Amino acid sequence: MAIWHWLSEPLMFEFMRNSITIGALLGVLCAVVGSYLIVQQMSMIGGVISHAVVPGLSLAFFWNINLAMGAFIAGILSALVVVGIQTRSRIKVDAAMALVLTSFLSLGVILISLLETNQLDLSLILFGDILSVVPGDVGKTLVITIVILILVKLFYKELLFYTFDPLGAQASGLPVNALYFGLVCAIVLTIVASMQTVGVLLVMALLVGPAITAYLLVKELHQIMILGSVFGIISSIGGMYASYYLDLPSGPAIVMVITIFFILAFFFSPSQGILTAALQKRVGHIYPDSE
Repeated sequence: MAIWHWLSEPLMFEFMRNSITIGALLGVLCAVVGSYLIVQQMSMIGGVISHAVVPGLSLAFFWNINLAMGAFIAGILSALVVVGIQTRSRIKVDAAMALVLTSFLSLGVILISLLETNQLDLSLILFGDILSVVPGDVGKTLVITIVILILVKLFYKELLFYTFDPLGAQASGLPVNALYFGLVCAIVLTIVASMQTVGVLLVMALLVGPAITAYLLVKELHQIMILGSVFGIISSIGGMYASYYLDLPSGPAIVMVITIFFILAFFFSPSQGILTAALQKRVGHIYPDSE
């Protein structure tokens, strides 16, 4: 009964129910999209886009248009700028992403100051506030999650081929540019949906953390998505409970739970864990093969 009371007490409050629900949805959404980022070694593009939405938010707020639309346009533009710099110069993609990330974030901060959009809370953009979500936010996130999951299901084979062999996919006639643009759109939508939860500075943890944790434990892409989603859901719910009972900031609490799962997998993964490998090596020395 004590455990049931401990679990049910936070659910008595509507803001906690909304927060836990949207956190679980984002746990699934970010894990699925993040799995593609991991296997394609594109994790930094998520960081670029998450920071690049700031100028879009400031302009959208100043022009009194939908903030999500402004963030979406800015995120797409940042990804296109990275590709343009990479393909039309000798600059490597990592340097291009570093430049775009810092430039867009700085531009956003400047626009907030110049346009005197004082009501646009920069700290809220950077760090989020999952406790402020309302049922409407949950509904929007649910729609985004369902749409992206359906698209991933429909185009899974094409995305799988493109992910592991982009040159082969292009040679076979697949529209690789459309696939890349669709993946970028999914990343931007995921980041827009996650901004209010953990903010642009911590959204990378949701996108990458559950996926790389699953990557240490399983091999197949669909397995990474499923196991990553489980880690994402548990991390979001666990972080919210830690926030409630320990009086911690909600977003960072979620991120720390994600980090704990990764550390456990990093050391104890049956196939790739550091301590597991050391133990197997030691046992091999003690009990060498009879051959």
